[in-house]
Amino acid sequence: MYVLIVPAALPFVLLATVMGLSWWEDHILPTTPPPTPTPTEPAEAPAEAPLAPAAPALLAELARVDTALKR
Repeated sequence: MYVLIVPAALPFVLLATVMGLSWWEDHILPTTPPPTPTPTEPAEAPAEAPLAPAAPALLAELARVDTALKR
């Protein structure tokens, strides 16, 4: 009978652990506010990655598999 207590209590133990960690994060850990940009600084433009077509390598691989299947 005592063997059934562990699987039945496991969800409650996990819930209590998560709630305890959440409380610990909110009350114990030091908080630092995120830095706010000043109005004089211009917004940074996102860096654009160069467009490298990856499709031709994939198509070449598919073509080799297709010709191998037709033989």
